[in-house]
Amino acid sequence: MGRDAKEKVVYASPNFVLVAHFRALLESEGIPCRLRNEFLAGAAGELPPTECWPEICVEPRWEAQALAVIDAARRGATDAPPWTCPGCGERLEGQFGACWQCGKERPGG
Repeated sequence: MGRDAKEKVVYASPNFVLVAHFRALLESEGIPCRLRNEFLAGAAGELPPTECWPEICVEPRWEAQALAVIDAARRGATDAPPWTCPGCGERLEGQFGACWQCGKERPGG
């Protein structure tokens, strides 16, 4: 899939592990996608941080299906409620067992 101004961003996050996971999930579902900004983290500060986040892009015809797959994966990942890290106070979604900011484990295992 070449660079196309008509590509749609279906997921972006500062957490590269999540981006890579969702990309692999889309590819396993047969949805062609492309990772953009994979190596742009070093430009944060010179550019707004959100502009440096890795992104998953798809052609417009795949957008609805890709969003549905990602949404289903996010909803089905856990029934655990969001939590606040006791180490740094970062607010985290329920599927995380450790804080992405400081690495402290979620209380209660």
